[in-house]
Amino acid sequence: MRKSRIPPWAAALLLAAAGTLAGPAATAAAPGIAATGYVALGDSYSAGVGAGGYLTAMPRCLRSSLSFPALWAAAHSPSSFGFTACDGARTGDVLKNQLGPLGPRTGLVTLTAGGRDAGFTSVMAACAVGGSGRCLSALAKARSATDGTLPGNLDRLYSAIRGRAPAARVVVLGYPHLYQLHGSCSVGLPDTERSALNDVSDHLNEVLAARAAAHGFTFVDVRSAFAGHEICSPDPWLHSVDWLDLGESYHPTATGHSLGYLPRLTDVL
Repeated sequence: MRKSRIPPWAAALLLAAAGTLAGPAATAAAPGIAATGYVALGDSYSAGVGAGGYLTAMPRCLRSSLSFPALWAAAHSPSSFGFTACDGARTGDVLKNQLGPLGPRTGLVTLTAGGRDAGFTSVMAACAVGGSGRCLSALAKARSATDGTLPGNLDRLYSAIRGRAPAARVVVLGYPHLYQLHGSCSVGLPDTERSALNDVSDHLNEVLAARAAAHGFTFVDVRSAFAGHEICSPDPWLHSVDWLDLGESYHPTATGHSLGYLPRLTDVL
């Protein structure tokens, strides 16, 4: 349900309080970073769409208290927490609307961005209702966009982040495979299309990793963390198509954030 929401200022207080209640053990990890500011940028995967516990009623920016950025902030009590990730954000949206909290004292920046630029929203719509031909055509367009316009868009965004937060550790997180092949799903996409979706996701992660490395950023590959927990697995950490709430389809659950994204982020800090 999306009705339990509170204003952004109250959300920040709750997150700070959660970190305080966690006690001294919560700040044991990454003490240098925790003593500085943390800014979480990006798209719906960073905002926490699909995890529930939404904090803000800002249009289209469903930010969750159960997202991996909010969980990390609650556990480590950074000196400040700027949570500007937004549902539906492309790299250009992050560049235009989300960089305000960055500054010289920012010690950590996390980011998921690129899936919308590649056209994955259109891909999922085409694959869900358009048949095999439309699905594979949409995937081909997504791969073309990933190779064409996305690298330049990422370079502009990454350069802007470094310019505003010159001392920050910047961590770019990738995207998991959506489907377990030969899994338990008896209906839906055939494995040919599921495999093609995973292949295009792999290519997107490769581009993200390459551009992150070019800017001296850390790339975190979450595919291994989600292995065995994709859609059609016995214990999925991703929402399948939900016709009652399409916005949460193909997004990580709360467990996907707490047991998938969060440990991989913690491992590199």
